[in-house]
Amino acid sequence: VALRTDQVAALKTSQVASLTTDQVAALETRDVAALTSASIGALTTDQISKGLTTDQVASMTTAGVTALTTSGMAALTTDQVVALRTDQVAALKTNQVAALTTDGTAALETRDIAAMTTAGVGALTTDQVSKGLTTDQIAALTTAGAAALTTAGIAALTTDQVVALRTDQVAALKTNQVAA
Repeated sequence: VALRTDQVAALKTSQVASLTTDQVAALETRDVAALTSASIGALTTDQISKGLTTDQVASMTTAGVTALTTSGMAALTTDQVVALRTDQVAALKTNQVAALTTDGTAALETRDIAAMTTAGVGALTTDQVSKGLTTDQIAALTTAGAAALTTAGIAALTTDQVVALRTDQVAALKTNQVAA
């Protein structure tokens, strides 16, 4: 007999952190959705990358996703990043955005990039911009999002990425970004 959802929700953070990757994978999506933010934040990188299924990632509340540590964000596989809902991506904290791998950044859907806050876009590292963002993702940025890219991020854009910028995005760039 498996733990009921209310029992899973009642687990202490230390108990959640002690689960094996197989035990994490065996949790029902409703169980993962019921975990407290503190419990989600207690997940280890192995539990995240080797235990959580894509369905479990998609079932997390936005508060649960924003409770992931930066090492937890970096541990997400590309399939898990793809499974993130747009509202989850839009809720990410700047340190979480910066913690995504370049492959993780590339795995974000264009609708996720468009929904990202300007602070989130501004938190993208130079590597995430130049090696992670696809031309479709660049084109999906809002004008405010394009303007939020750091000067270093703008300078790191590849020729193909610059070509992908829409006219309104270019017009929204600040003088120091154009001078980059």
